Amino acid sequence: MEVYTEEYKAANLIESILYLENQALGLPQLTRKTGLTRKIVLAAIEIIRKEYDSEIHGLELIRIGDDYTFAPKQALWEHLKPLYGKKHQGRLSKAALETMAIIAYSQPITRVEIESIRGVAADGMISLLLSKGLIRELGKKDSPGRPMQFGTTKEFLKYFRLGSIADLPRLEDREQDRFELNG
Repeated sequence: MEVYTEEYKAANLIESILYLENQALGLPQLTRKTGLTRKIVLAAIEIIRKEYDSEIHGLELIRIGDDYTFAPKQALWEHLKPLYGKKHQGRLSKAALETMAIIAYSQPITRVEIESIRGVAADGMISLLLSKGLIRELGKKDSPGRPMQFGTTKEFLKYFRLGSIADLPRLEDREQDRFELNG
């Protein structure tokens, strides 16, 4: 019975963290923020998922890549889109635009390569761009650790009103150097 109670307390904590963070979080982030084991976090995620599958909730716990977040149930989008569609799709932050530009000009590119160019962690921005459908996973790079590579989508082209990736503005030489990886 103690494990049952611990899992439900963990579910409450994780639900609150996902609400407050307002972005998708992965297992490493959730275990770090909660101090709980991976096993307990996974059990808590399953409890939350089952609870939100109920018809009384308008939200569901979704998985984006290896991250989890709350989103309106798809059945509600017909009603929500006229009210929130444009606002929800809204402008990208400066950090998101910078990450998007790095991906667009350097694709295919891994998270570590993005972070090397930006100089800061990119997990949150990658999750945001994935959730907006502006980037997608292209497959694993043939290198040690086989990291996931990212690239742009048709939604990216639509969002930026481009016919193809070739329509991106050319970068000046000094800007091009910024997008090239060292080593």
